[in-house]
Amino acid sequence: MLSPQSHPLIEATLPLVGERLPAIATGFYARMFTAHPELFDGLFSRSNQKSGVQQQALAGSIAAFAAHLVKDPTSAPEIMLSRIAHKHVSLGILPEQYDVVYTYLFESIAAELSDVITAEIADAWTEVYWLMAHALIKQETGLYAAAASDKPLAPWTVTHREPAGSDAVTFTLVPSDDTPASASRPGQYVGVTVRMPDGIRQVRQYSLSAGTGTTTRVFTVKLDNDGEVSPVLHRDVRVGDQLTLSNPCGDITLSTGNGPLVLASAGIGCTPLASILRSLVETGSDRKVLVLHAESTIERWALREQMRADVAILETAELELWLEAPSALDTAHDGFMSLDSVTIPDDASVYLCGPLPFMRAIRAQALASGVPAARIHYEVFGPDLWLASA
Repeated sequence: MLSPQSHPLIEATLPLVGERLPAIATGFYARMFTAHPELFDGLFSRSNQKSGVQQQALAGSIAAFAAHLVKDPTSAPEIMLSRIAHKHVSLGILPEQYDVVYTYLFESIAAELSDVITAEIADAWTEVYWLMAHALIKQETGLYAAAASDKPLAPWTVTHREPAGSDAVTFTLVPSDDTPASASRPGQYVGVTVRMPDGIRQVRQYSLSAGTGTTTRVFTVKLDNDGEVSPVLHRDVRVGDQLTLSNPCGDITLSTGNGPLVLASAGIGCTPLASILRSLVETGSDRKVLVLHAESTIERWALREQMRADVAILETAELELWLEAPSALDTAHDGFMSLDSVTIPDDASVYLCGPLPFMRAIRAQALASGVPAARIHYEVFGPDLWLASA
């Protein structure tokens, strides 16, 4: 709960702080990594820092949290906090690391707002930070406690790797030791730690594309030639190698009940939705399912055999495909996905995954067709730049 004395100060300074938050976030990371370069080893993404998306995500989350408190000081943006908490758990972040963040974040705030900051304003924004931090710590503590092991990370061994489409690879892994493994839920992801050629460990989150048990992990990785981790996975990781995985994370999971589902994806965004689809097959579900997928070419659809086979098994499932470059052999719409010709079942829950422009467009169309916002779920790969607008 935001205190009565801080509320008017946050409300008055939010426009200015929001305007300067990108610079504050940039200064924060520069200060922190200068003092603690070891944080790049197994925690922060070097490529996200280089591109600036991590700075944007931090600025957006703080601004969204503060704006929510101004509007309703007695509650918190639970959906946003849950998404961040799951991402933190996939990295193994611990409560004491929030103290490190506080130190360098407020050094940056003091520097960027030196022309206007007072002790009272600094205290008010300190309160906002710790309200957000303690809310996240509480959720993360609960997620760690619910896991099968008190170890947030564990070694897993690659047992299979196979091509998935023209530019992706599917990896299957089993536990390397006797660390208890948590079961995954359809739609979740794991943090995958990979050692780079220079010795630094980097972590990326990959959606589990099949399987919900405790004895295997299956994820599919698209090659990004501009990235750090996917080229190493594609080039170097072979059967018999070990990777470090987190417990399954992510709160965009299959809802309970018997209501109809719309699974809409683009590109490699099909992976979490393929997991949801596979789980429906495994449980013998009779839920009505509309699978929508968009791709540049049929060859690039990483999980087309798996998803087509699962749709064929489910008597109540249908598939519609959009291709930017269809061939005469493809039964597909031409171009980008649109819901204009799609009849969304009444009471359907809609799940989205793909590039942000795709999700924004399809979410807007789903809302326009009458789907309530509460029944539209989305998963974002990498730092969530959509927090403030979703």
